[in-house]
Amino acid sequence: MEGYSIDIVIFAPLAPILGVLLFWFIQLLFIQSEKFLLEKIRHKHEPLCRFTNFLGILFQTICHALGYTVTKSGISDFFISVDYGRVSPKKERTGIFEWIANAFLFIGPFFIPAFLLLISLIFLKVEGLELVIPLNITGTEYTFGGQITIFGSSLYNFSEKFFGFLSNIDLLHPGHFGFLLLLIFLGMGIRPSYIGEKKHEKIDMLYDLKNIWSLISFKPLYIIILFVIAYLFFHLSILINQFLYVELFSIFGWLSIISITALIIADAIVLLIKTTDEIPGKSRFLPYITIPSSYVLTRVFFFYFPSDFTKIVSLSIMILSTILVTFLLLKYKTKKFNTKTGMKPLRGKDDEEKKGKRRISRKRID
Repeated sequence: MEGYSIDIVIFAPLAPILGVLLFWFIQLLFIQSEKFLLEKIRHKHEPLCRFTNFLGILFQTICHALGYTVTKSGISDFFISVDYGRVSPKKERTGIFEWIANAFLFIGPFFIPAFLLLISLIFLKVEGLELVIPLNITGTEYTFGGQITIFGSSLYNFSEKFFGFLSNIDLLHPGHFGFLLLLIFLGMGIRPSYIGEKKHEKIDMLYDLKNIWSLISFKPLYIIILFVIAYLFFHLSILINQFLYVELFSIFGWLSIISITALIIADAIVLLIKTTDEIPGKSRFLPYITIPSSYVLTRVFFFYFPSDFTKIVSLSIMILSTILVTFLLLKYKTKKFNTKTGMKPLRGKDDEEKKGKRRISRKRID
């Protein structure tokens, strides 16, 4: 590298930070969409909503406890219920220690649960958990554009391997099936919705942003110190001719991708529940029966007729057959498509009574 420029000195260290903030904001949007869907099914599925609330509070309370552990404050009391969580430290600390513990409380739930899944991917030996490094280091990689390129390449490489693993996941493999369950639990409880017996302030995206802004504005000096440390770490990476700085922020990007994927799966599950609620009678359980039966039957078929695409085809058939069954039930078991298909809605008991009353009133007028 020939020399430093204003881009490298000032702007380049901001590139990975802005990338992480972008993915974190997308994560917030998906969290808000899930809360909206949960609120739609709450009147019929209160236990499920309370369970997701418990998961969210559990993640948040564990993160707070981890913050006290990191700051060596200790934990004297740990309490959690369906609608409330509390952690009390052994030693009351102020200043930077208190600020770090609160950072774990407000920001930790967005990244720490996903970190457990990242560790699970390592144990499952999923490839692609490495940084994409340019072959010829000339110095332009340390500019703002170069850092964005490396950050994006790392996220693309991880996403390709991660989604490749999910599309070929073996639901008959205990490790793969357990990972999928953890992914669903993370998506269901990445943030609490506070649906419980006690009345709480409305918890939404703005509430999360307000808490984080309070954390930042409480001690702006700490944020400045963090930026100074980040800049020093960036320039240290340049001196040793490594990409440690962007690699660190790439890991945060990976965590956001895992969380966003978990939220999308959770949204799909809640949407399926909301949709099947519109189907009358016991027919609404057919989509849930279709999920395991279609997958097992497809795997049995490929057991006798082996193929290189057994897993991805089995998963695709499971998803498509579930969507098809749900659509057909909506079409023939509900009035949802009556206006489009020309079908006449079935007359209920109340309709017959109203029709009878109209006939009686007409006879009296005559």
